[in-house]
Amino acid sequence: MGTASDLHTENRSPTSKNLNPMTKRPSRSQPRWTDVKAKLTSLDRIGLIGLVQDLYALHKDNQTFLHTRFGLGKDVLKPYKETLDRWLWPDVMRNQDISVAKAKQAISSYRKAVGEPAGLAELMVSYCENAAGFSNDVGYQDEGHFDALVHMFEQALKVTRKLSAADRDALIARLDRVRSISHNLGYGVGDDMDSLLIDYTGT
Repeated sequence: MGTASDLHTENRSPTSKNLNPMTKRPSRSQPRWTDVKAKLTSLDRIGLIGLVQDLYALHKDNQTFLHTRFGLGKDVLKPYKETLDRWLWPDVMRNQDISVAKAKQAISSYRKAVGEPAGLAELMVSYCENAAGFSNDVGYQDEGHFDALVHMFEQALKVTRKLSAADRDALIARLDRVRSISHNLGYGVGDDMDSLLIDYTGT
């Protein structure tokens, strides 16, 4: 008669470890761009235009994207600037909140739509003006907010280097005003901007 350990060994299936569902390779359930692309190739011109029309009507962000991509309207930067204004200089009397993430998303959306250097630089400088101006105006203090401001300040300097001298000089002058204001904010923000301005412009 076998021992308890012998019986346990005898009853164990040699393939039992393969029955653990956690070891199975998960099936791909989420569709990808390649799946969508395959469907799009089956559409004719009318069907494709109808699809884009549905997307256009679905959300304002889609409208903004298409307007920007095709250069429609007098000022394609306006909706992006409005987003920056809303999330970086909120109306404190109406208890509006501030969101660096949503402000940065506006710039990211423009980059994906067209990403033209002059427009990108304009939005980045506007970000800095709003973020620094609001903090200075209401005494807003947040280290993460300031870190994002300094990072955007540097990104703005990088992009302006790609522009013509006339466009570049005008934007640098605006960034210099941001730098001056930022000395009122504390946390070494103004000092960091001093160093960055020297590194990128030599002044």
